[in-house]
Amino acid sequence: MLAAFLVFTWLRSEPPRPSKSRLLKVERLARPSRETVGGSLGAFRLDGIWHLTSTWFYFGGFSSIVPLPGHRLLAVSDSGYRVSFVTPDRGRPRPLIADSDHIFPDEQYIRDVESTTIDPVRRTMWHGIEGDNAILRTDYGWSRASKVEPEAIAGWGTNSGPEAMVRLRDGRFVLLREAFTGWLEPRRHAAVLFAGDPVEGAKAQAFVFDGPDRFAPTDMAQMPDGRVLILMRRLVWPMPQRFAGRIAIADPREIRPGKPWRTRTVAYLNSSLPVDNFEGMAIVPDGGRLSVWIISDDNFGAFQRTLLWKLSVDPRKL
Repeated sequence: MLAAFLVFTWLRSEPPRPSKSRLLKVERLARPSRETVGGSLGAFRLDGIWHLTSTWFYFGGFSSIVPLPGHRLLAVSDSGYRVSFVTPDRGRPRPLIADSDHIFPDEQYIRDVESTTIDPVRRTMWHGIEGDNAILRTDYGWSRASKVEPEAIAGWGTNSGPEAMVRLRDGRFVLLREAFTGWLEPRRHAAVLFAGDPVEGAKAQAFVFDGPDRFAPTDMAQMPDGRVLILMRRLVWPMPQRFAGRIAIADPREIRPGKPWRTRTVAYLNSSLPVDNFEGMAIVPDGGRLSVWIISDDNFGAFQRTLLWKLSVDPRKL
């Protein structure tokens, strides 16, 4: 019955008209009450929630987010497009939106960026791509690109590949697979540690990521003290889709080849809060505290939104 309904709706709907507008509309949403939040966020403070929209046809589907100089954020979509903007807590965002057709081929699965990490010193970015389980390296301007399909992640599937990736400050890379290691496995995911830049052929070591029950990793970022925060997501209701999230913490120094890398949950993004399909996370130092930005992937659907959260936390309390 659901399939018939969806087909009927698709046949009755007029296709959207592409828009070339690059305007970004930012609506600040009311924060939930203290009673609603309760203790679910742990040491994190919810500083703001914004709903991002645009008339641009390719806006949305953001699966990763990273910080840029000048209090800017760069969000990259799973359709191969990107948008950068000044963080909305600093006034009216001034967006710069551009596509990346000059880097990606026409095939959609090649353009499916699910994770992004950066080296701010070299002004270089790496993007994890599902479909062919590849890593694409670009400069900040996306004018140069190099791509590799590492053997270590070749078997990660066509729709469950490098969902989360981080370049550690020591030059190593950690990649996490979205899918669980087995049908009846509720916690463990395949993971790989590269000794250096994977595009340069760095040696890879496989290990196991052990996260909270029934949650899949969607992004991660390193804190100044070396530990890593991991954003997690779970579908709790299929139609219309409803999600819950988690933020976990782990120490890369505890990664061992072939062994489980254990995590601890530090925030519960419960479905009672204004959550959506959170897939991107960026950490920005702010004095002795950290600003943690998370963004949702709306899947270009009518029932989901592009939400941007700002959390802040004292890392000594994690």
